[in-house]
Amino acid sequence: MKKYAAALALSVTCAPLADTANAADAVIMTPIEAQIEGDASPGWAFQVTPYLWATGMKGHISPFRRLPAISVHKSFADVVDNLDFGGFVNIWGRYDHFVLSADIMYVRTSDSRAFGPLPLLPSPLPPLPAVTASVDSSQFMAALMGGYRVVDTPSFSLDALGGVRFWHISNQVTVSALGRSGSYGESFGWADPMVGARAFLHLGDKLSLHAQADIGGFTAGSDLSWSVLATVNYAFTDHFSVSAGYKVLDVDYDRRGHIFDTRLSGPVLGLTYRF
Repeated sequence: MKKYAAALALSVTCAPLADTANAADAVIMTPIEAQIEGDASPGWAFQVTPYLWATGMKGHISPFRRLPAISVHKSFADVVDNLDFGGFVNIWGRYDHFVLSADIMYVRTSDSRAFGPLPLLPSPLPPLPAVTASVDSSQFMAALMGGYRVVDTPSFSLDALGGVRFWHISNQVTVSALGRSGSYGESFGWADPMVGARAFLHLGDKLSLHAQADIGGFTAGSDLSWSVLATVNYAFTDHFSVSAGYKVLDVDYDRRGHIFDTRLSGPVLGLTYRF
């Protein structure tokens, strides 16, 4: 049976944000800083970052009620073997000192195994037929946050953040034998309040560093959840930049017979479009 590869893989790199500056900031912002931070004019600024997250997965899960938890330890290659679809995107916006963030992940995986037929024993009975079991799993996660820019200089910015991370997990197992099949499915979800921070540092012309961290759950949804992301970013045009780094996402959920106690970690790679 599949050991729930939900949180796949490929994912997020919250590349640097395209921030707007107000008219006064535009006076002190150099052309290169304006290129990295975005359009130096009043109003909203947005960026969209599709990303890949080459993550492995380890922990303990029980996707079906009343079943014991199973240990999961999968490399990125193991996760990809079972992947049907994975989509990840990060959205960031800013108006003056107010900021918004949305990070969305959807992953669908499947795994199937055949058992038998059993070898023929000294008996007048024929061997038992093969039995095929398949597990289809999907995971949806959306982190929605808002905040305020508490430090704002041409070379460094720091945002204080707060919001909610939503989870929805769905599993279905199908068993086939003797030309007949049966299926059983369960799904569960929860919401984690969280607080966090985001920092952005210019290193020179087009190079910058970005770091973001949050912590939440506090037994309101999961017992505890947290994530950390760090990337190096390079702006190669006024509107596009690439970023590479590392991300860790850890969650410990145990409610009503469902267990999802996992850690996802691995390198990230993203492409950001600012407008």
